[in-house]
This record gives sequence, C-alpha cells and structure tokens, in this order.
Amino acid sequence: MTMWTAILLASIICVALKTVGYLIPAKWVEAPRPMRIADLLTVALLAALVAVQTLGAGQAVVVDARVPAVLVAAGLLMLRAPFLVVVVAAALVAALLRLWGWAA
Repeated sequence: MTMWTAILLASIICVALKTVGYLIPAKWVEAPRPMRIADLLTVALLAALVAVQTLGAGQAVVVDARVPAVLVAAGLLMLRAPFLVVVVAAALVAALLRLWGWAA
C-alpha cells in the first residue's frame, strides 16, 4: 500500500464516519450516558497525548527536561495563571535544564 493509497483510504473512512454521525438520532447522543462517555473520552485522549509527547522518544520512554516543564505548567495552571505565562514558564524551565545539561 502506497502512502497516497493510505491517505485516500483514511479520508474515505473519515467522511464515512462523519456521515454516520449525522444519521444517528439526536436523542441517542444527547442522553446522559453518551454525553458522559464523550466527556471522559476527551479527557483521557488528551491525557494520553500529553503523556506520549512528554515521555516518548520513538519507541523508548525517556525522562528529560520535558517532564519538569510539564510539572511547572500543571502547577501554574492549578494556580490559574494566564496561559501565556504557563507556556513561557514551561519553555524557560526546559531551556534552562537543557542549558545546564541536566537532560538533552
């Protein structure tokens, strides 16, 4: 299978799933259980994405400057700091740790 075949196949599947979504009756989706599942699924997928991007390097798990940077960002978010401050502080922590050679 070539790259373009895979892209076209994935595109067709995405359009088909979107179409199926429009065919599902609204009362099924607006029920409490599907709404709760959708909310929890969103949080779980976002948490998994953060974990993979923070700890992953190819097939290996690494602990480098990204981990303290994410912890600083989480702490600032819990203190309700502005998002720009959170991003700059996390980037500064990662940059300083890499500068000092703690983690590459």
